[in-house]
Amino acid sequence: MRLRQGRMDDETVFSDDPVAMALRWQGLGALRLHVVDLDGAVEGRPANAEVIKRICAALDIPVQLGGGVRDLDGLERTLALGVDRVILGTLAAREPQTALEAARRFPQRVVIGIDARDGMVAVQGWTEQSKLHFLDAARGFDVPEVAAIVFTDIARDGMHSGPNLESTRQLCQAVNAPIIAAGGVHDLDDVRRLMAMAPLGLAGFITGRAIYEGTLDLAEALALTAQG
Repeated sequence: MRLRQGRMDDETVFSDDPVAMALRWQGLGALRLHVVDLDGAVEGRPANAEVIKRICAALDIPVQLGGGVRDLDGLERTLALGVDRVILGTLAAREPQTALEAARRFPQRVVIGIDARDGMVAVQGWTEQSKLHFLDAARGFDVPEVAAIVFTDIARDGMHSGPNLESTRQLCQAVNAPIIAAGGVHDLDDVRRLMAMAPLGLAGFITGRAIYEGTLDLAEALALTAQG
């Protein structure tokens, strides 16, 4: 399913078979699958472990998972499912030293998720707003062991409104860590705008609703990005 602005009361279900959907995207050329455990993000613990395990077993491409991993034990259990990289969001905001320890224990397998609303980091499945600015949060995780920082503009997520280019640019310029943009990607023009930030450190972007609803053709987007 996909949400709009992270609201659980504004969901669209696209399939009742997550494994089949994962195989579909792999078949279209995806090089990595981004998965969010929405139940886990809200409940504060992984909630769809069996489905995630089946997805990982079915795919040949790496799986990146976010949602509900709030401690080191949860991280280890999630990696044991076959997940390649785990996104730490709420844990990173509330216990940054624990998140840094996780990255050092599992180098290049921990991604820091920074989800912002009006410039401030939101946690607990985007249900709670912190007083931490997204740039300050990112600077605290600018270490070699962190695989990447995923930046999501919550107001644009699932809205087809285009990515927040200015905030993404600010983030790329503020840290050395690879940045992955999320939220608002609608079509190939958005892809081109994001690609222009590659020299600044933008490593990629996440798309969800756009490829489900067809405003962005995944194969075309992959072909465009392959051109550099």
